[in-house]
Amino acid sequence: MENGGFVAENIENNNNNHDDGSSSSAAGGGSSYTYWVRRDLKKEDAAPLPAPRKLTPQDVSTLSNSNSLGSVWNQAGTWEEKNLNSWASGRIKELMGSLGSLEFSSGKAEIAEVTKCVGDAFLVTVRNKKRVGYTYELTLRFKGEWLIREEKKNFGGHLDVPEFSFGEVDDMEVEIRLNQEKDIAHQDKMQIRQDLKLFLKPIREKMLEFEQELKDR
Repeated sequence: MENGGFVAENIENNNNNHDDGSSSSAAGGGSSYTYWVRRDLKKEDAAPLPAPRKLTPQDVSTLSNSNSLGSVWNQAGTWEEKNLNSWASGRIKELMGSLGSLEFSSGKAEIAEVTKCVGDAFLVTVRNKKRVGYTYELTLRFKGEWLIREEKKNFGGHLDVPEFSFGEVDDMEVEIRLNQEKDIAHQDKMQIRQDLKLFLKPIREKMLEFEQELKDR
């Protein structure tokens, strides 16, 4: 029997089969049931598959003007992650390069170069909500001049900022590496290190500025 492309088939369920091919159904011990299976006897009878359609300029304009976040194709609000590494690394280098110089009681120093800026930054859109984040580590080269034993001496080195993430700016730390440690008395070395740690405050301020820009993207 056929009905709209479906065919009824009768299946006999035998619980006990014998070696000679006979079954308990012959004695009324079996059972049977009927189910429907799809038989595409004619391809034209089957429903056509949906064909992809290219978005028109009008579609793009309509979707772009909606309140949904994310890409035009992602209006359903599914997970979408955007890599922001290129922008973030460049922007952090710009901000760190604009730190300028600091003056101390016995000298002054300035950030000469960002020698290391490594990490990741991203923007995630899911269920029409936006979330941003990043993880970075920095190394800044400094040069400065201090009055040591009534004599002006030039020093250089690096400020290392270990890995930190979004929302952890207040917990940032800085480690000092001096190039001429062997030529400095312990007391003078401690003073220079203490002075250079004052760069931590403006570094934090620059990273807070970066976080705000990241959230506004």
